[in-house]
Amino acid sequence: MIAPRAAVSENCDFCHASLSAVHQHVLELSTRKLACACEACAVLFSGEYQKYRRVPRRILFLPDFQITDAQWDSLMVPIGIVFFFHSSAANRVVALYPSPAGPVESLLPLESWEEIAAQNPQLQSMAPDVEGLLAYRAAPVREYYILPIDECFRLIGIIRLNWKGFSGGTAMRQEIGKFLETLKQKCGLSKV
Repeated sequence: MIAPRAAVSENCDFCHASLSAVHQHVLELSTRKLACACEACAVLFSGEYQKYRRVPRRILFLPDFQITDAQWDSLMVPIGIVFFFHSSAANRVVALYPSPAGPVESLLPLESWEEIAAQNPQLQSMAPDVEGLLAYRAAPVREYYILPIDECFRLIGIIRLNWKGFSGGTAMRQEIGKFLETLKQKCGLSKV
């Protein structure tokens, strides 16, 4: 008989204090690598000009987000789910989309981004590197959120773990639906 696996305890990557399941993250700007942090260490990375930047916790559902189909098409994103954020290292907006192999950075031009941002002033409030716009456009659903980057990577992980076959499969789409429902709950929009 195989013994049950013990729960893995997470520790702060800086001071090694024990962490609860829900804890802070910081992002190493040069590598885009997330690090787990206790509250005390996370506070140390609240400034802008550091190697690491604290990941904020806000989640905003954007029901009035404005983007035309022509603007969307001009972004040339190959799938209906993408995360846009401003990269300080690249000094531009970057688009990441999920794949069975993990996050893929779009190398396509994003010329229409400025026009989209001008139509949606809430995008100006996104913290560089650590917050971004999640665009989910899988027919018939069209939803937009400002999210912390760790939530983006969590969604990419969900997709990667649940991907089956060529198009991802039903189970993966159900898990995406659960993720979006959780976001709505965090925004106080769900009827659950």
